[in-house]
Amino acid sequence: MKESGDKSKIAGLESIGHQGAAAVLWNLPPAQLAEEAVKNGEGMLTDTGALMCDTGKFTGRSPKDRFIVRDEKTDNTVWWGDINIGFAPDKFDQLHHKMADFLKDHKLYVCDAYAGAHPDYRLNLRIINTQAWQNLFCHNMFLRLTKDEIASHVPDFTVICAPKFMADPETDGTRQANFAIISFTSKMILIGGTGYAGEIKKGIFSVLNYILPQERNTLPMHCSANVGETGDTAIFFGLSGTGKTALSADPERGLIGDDEHGWASDSVFNFEGGCYAKVIDLTREKEPQIWDAIRFGAVVENTRFIPGTRTIDYTNKTVTENTRTAYPIYYIDNAVQPSRGGLPRNIFFLTADAFGVLPPISRLNTSQAMYHFISGYTAKVAGTEVGILTPQATFSACFGAAFLPLHPTRYAEMLGHKMNEHQVQVWLVNTGWTGGSYGVGYRMELPHTRAMIKAALNGALADVEFTRHPVFGVEVPHTCPGVPSELLNPRSTWADKEAYDRKATELAAAFVKNFMKYADFASNDILAGAPHVAVTT
Repeated sequence: MKESGDKSKIAGLESIGHQGAAAVLWNLPPAQLAEEAVKNGEGMLTDTGALMCDTGKFTGRSPKDRFIVRDEKTDNTVWWGDINIGFAPDKFDQLHHKMADFLKDHKLYVCDAYAGAHPDYRLNLRIINTQAWQNLFCHNMFLRLTKDEIASHVPDFTVICAPKFMADPETDGTRQANFAIISFTSKMILIGGTGYAGEIKKGIFSVLNYILPQERNTLPMHCSANVGETGDTAIFFGLSGTGKTALSADPERGLIGDDEHGWASDSVFNFEGGCYAKVIDLTREKEPQIWDAIRFGAVVENTRFIPGTRTIDYTNKTVTENTRTAYPIYYIDNAVQPSRGGLPRNIFFLTADAFGVLPPISRLNTSQAMYHFISGYTAKVAGTEVGILTPQATFSACFGAAFLPLHPTRYAEMLGHKMNEHQVQVWLVNTGWTGGSYGVGYRMELPHTRAMIKAALNGALADVEFTRHPVFGVEVPHTCPGVPSELLNPRSTWADKEAYDRKATELAAAFVKNFMKYADFASNDILAGAPHVAVTT
């Protein structure tokens, strides 16, 4: 623990009015942060020792209140629109000064850390919190410095997070009282009005998505990654509900990370030092690694106790279905340290196709990989969100559109270049339905999906015969060890073949319609990966 001490020597806090702060507590260890959180009334300890806290009004990110300062640096580089909303530089400065005045009367918790497990690509961070539990979250989620590194630490980016500071939309330029604003010129993120700690994590991810492609020729990826005993790295992309966490958590392979990575010239590396996992309906049987990681030092958000106990009721959705836990990655037994692997050999795009159209596994060429990467497809089914009664196609560019400051084609072109340079194979894996759409067909069995991924990883699919899908053009294997051959061709699983053909054409048209907003920026190589279907506009 380091108190404020000689404040004239405290680098990085001058801009927040540290001279009047009640106290500045630097780089507290987890035990002291947990103590502070309990003492402050921010949370309670569970019977496993984890700290349980509430995030308040916001139990998830607020995308419409996330801004990027639009100035000379960003004006012609950022992909402006509904995802990247511009913010005036003078309004940012004004809000910054107002936050500084607000923080003068508050105890501050400072976490010095970094993002990027590769020493050549790390981003040094300083996170300043008004809540101890959020500082513990940051200690868990980012990479931790050694004592020697702390002594000489100079931040590249600073995050100031004050959940109780409310903006005035009329004078501050925000949409409402909460906000998350990134300034690439000031190298700072301001977060206020929201207690959802995920805004901090994803703010830094957005920063890396802007910096690494432009300055370091490194592809940032919203994905999980693992590595085999022979050093073969595999990458798993997928939106919520596609099985990204479950399929990358292979006891026979080491975990590099579960959410954010960079693909550099020599390796794949984790951006983070921890995991931020959903815990709704968590059981030891389904997710033993996550279950065992929820112990002292971990943070659990928006859960509730079984009445009369300090045992978490993971089925309780009273606050939100987005209940989560944050813990350091070394709480996972098979996590590799440092969190790096070699160049990838296989990449898996996971989709839960509720229309029952896509093959359970198919091989993509470079054009198709870039096209499907930009598409970022999965489907939502009844019950996943209010108002959804039938399957709905969902697209999120690069499997993480909300965090892309640059145009999606920029990331897709990097993917294609790296695929060709390093001879990487991309596979499209459908973890959704077959034999018909949701409500008629049935969900892919997890053991079959695992068998297909294993076959791709160990080369068992290298010499089998493939057939090109008539609509999507991807290559479908005729056989796969451990999987009934009749499951590999989705059309053969449907009783009504003509109904399958209609549904395949319908889904392909949805792909093409979604891609129209990117088409003007896409190269001919990317466009060549589109499904073979005509769309009437």
